Amino acid sequence: MREGFQDDLSRLHGRLAAMSEGAAEAMRGATLALLNADLRLAEQVIGADSELDELRSRCEEEAYSLLALQSPVAGDLRMVLAVVYCAEKIERMGDLAAHVASTARRTHPDPVVPAELEPVFRELGEATSHMADRVAELVRTGAKGGHAELSHEDETVDALHARVLATITAEGWEHDQRTAVALTLVTRFYERFADQAVSVAKRLDFAATGDLPA
Repeated sequence: MREGFQDDLSRLHGRLAAMSEGAAEAMRGATLALLNADLRLAEQVIGADSELDELRSRCEEEAYSLLALQSPVAGDLRMVLAVVYCAEKIERMGDLAAHVASTARRTHPDPVVPAELEPVFRELGEATSHMADRVAELVRTGAKGGHAELSHEDETVDALHARVLATITAEGWEHDQRTAVALTLVTRFYERFADQAVSVAKRLDFAATGDLPA
C-alpha cells in the first residue's frame, strides 16, 4: 500500500513538473510574440493555456483521491496538499504568460515594446521562464532550498520591472500614453509570474522539511 502511494505521488509530481515546464515554454513564446509582433505565435500561446488548465484539474482530482483513499499524515500529507497548492499557482503562471501573448495580439501589427526597451523585456522573458524551469527541476528532484534561490532570481525580475517603470515615467519618454499603459500592464504580468514561482518554491520547501521559509 505504501509503495502504491509513493507511485501515485511520483506521478502527481510528474504532472506538476510538466505544468511548470509548460508555463516556462508559454512565457518564452509569449515574449517572442511580444518582441516580434508575431500574431501566430501569440495565438499558439493563448490556445495552449487550456492544456495547463486541464493538467491542474487532473492534479487536483488525483490529489483528492489520494487523500480520500490513503489518508496520508505528516510529511506525506504535506506533499499531497502541496501539489494542490502548487498546481493552482503554476496554472496562474500560464494565465499570466497568456496575458503577455494577448497584449501582443491586441496591438498587432504594431509592436508593443519600443526598441530601447527590447533588451529589458528579453531579460524579463529569460528570467521568468528560467524560474519556471527551475521549479520543474525542484519538483522532479525534491531538492530543498529552492525558495531562497528563486527569491534571489525574483529580485532580478523586480529590478527589471522597476527599470521599465522608470523609463516610461521619465520626462524624456518619447512614446504615447497608450504605449506606457500597455507596458505597465505587461511588465506587471512578468512580475506576478515570478512571484507565483517563488510561492511554489516556498511550498515545496515546506512540504520537504515541515518548516515554512521566511
